[in-house]
Amino acid sequence: MAALVLFSCFFVLLAIRVPVAFALGLAALPVLVLEPRLSPMVMFNEMFKTYNSFILLAVPFFLLTANLMNAGGITERLMRLSRTLVGHFPGGLAQINVLLSVFFAGISGSATADAASQGKLFIEAQVKEGYDLSFSIAITAVSAVLAVIIPPSILMVVWGGVISTSIGAMYLAGIVPGLLLGIAQMATVHTYAKRRNYPVYPRASFKEFYLAAAVAIPALMTPVIIVGGILLGWFTATESAAAAVLYAAVLSLLFYREMGVKQFFAAVLDSGKLSAVALFCVGTASVFGWLLAYYQIPKMLLVNVQTWGMGPIGVGVFIAVAFLVVGCFLDAIPAIIIVGTTLQPLAQSVGMHPVHFAIVGILSLAFGLVTPPYGMCLMICCAVAKVPLRFALKDTMIMVIPMLIVLLAVIVFLEIALFMPRIFRPK
Repeated sequence: MAALVLFSCFFVLLAIRVPVAFALGLAALPVLVLEPRLSPMVMFNEMFKTYNSFILLAVPFFLLTANLMNAGGITERLMRLSRTLVGHFPGGLAQINVLLSVFFAGISGSATADAASQGKLFIEAQVKEGYDLSFSIAITAVSAVLAVIIPPSILMVVWGGVISTSIGAMYLAGIVPGLLLGIAQMATVHTYAKRRNYPVYPRASFKEFYLAAAVAIPALMTPVIIVGGILLGWFTATESAAAAVLYAAVLSLLFYREMGVKQFFAAVLDSGKLSAVALFCVGTASVFGWLLAYYQIPKMLLVNVQTWGMGPIGVGVFIAVAFLVVGCFLDAIPAIIIVGTTLQPLAQSVGMHPVHFAIVGILSLAFGLVTPPYGMCLMICCAVAKVPLRFALKDTMIMVIPMLIVLLAVIVFLEIALFMPRIFRPK
């Protein structure tokens, strides 16, 4: 009965377009009122306990790092480097789009921030050069999801805080799958460019590459500082995010000198707004998840699944499908809190490595950022282009296919995700 009330209220609220964060909290309220052993105060207590987390401080810090990088002209320098590296490939500007997303992913940790900044940079520019608008929207949206897989990743921080998994190990585990997704996207661009005869830039000279790399290398040191600092034991994940903010501020204000005090405070304000939205969602999802645990709903849901006798690969595919479906309707952060904690016992029952479980879950949730009806990155890119979501849906779904092959490879060949953590974080 509790499950019926929780889920029916939640889906009814979603159907009438109540924002996900509010829908999760409001769906929990009737159960807290009707259950004599509980009270509405549980909602405030659980939300406070969730917010009283040192790990979650990393979320606003990573968002601020991305905003400072954008305001300080760092994105422009990374774009110039990308052009010298892949501009001569078929579909040059779209290849630059993907490679810049790889670079930006190592700085921001936020797919929506990537989609917003890349959408403004690339969609109109690609159309002017002869690319189809639907293709331009689709490649910008799907490349933005790399930000939640390549470290630092806000989703990995949340996963580590909720499911007690090493954030440093997850950062290392996300590198190879993230790069494989980037390669798959670039191969897709290559195929499109050959079939549709998209333009190509002249090959850059070594001097052009050297000059572009010289000004971009300080920005590319950001992920090295974040991941390297954690691995060397200099600071925790949260402290690394704070260090990244200081580094980005010094680069933008003193080194590149393209950001003034006004732009700095605008970046801080924008980061505060985005952090408030993300963390409010974490709070209400934690209440919803607490009620699921209180009534042992996950245990009842998984009783039949565990009798199927699936091995690690079968469970990996089941977990991926569950996250792929949930990601279509729910934001990734509440999905981790609700579905991740639900599926954790199943992963443990077949001996699935916790880091492998995390990477499969986060990779699967990344697809939800470009698949309707939620598809936040696709929505942002369509909003930038001023077209409805369905306009770019066909090209987006075509681009998702090679990404699904990468996901399946990560499930079947667990060393794709685990060999780097085993080298650098064997414990």
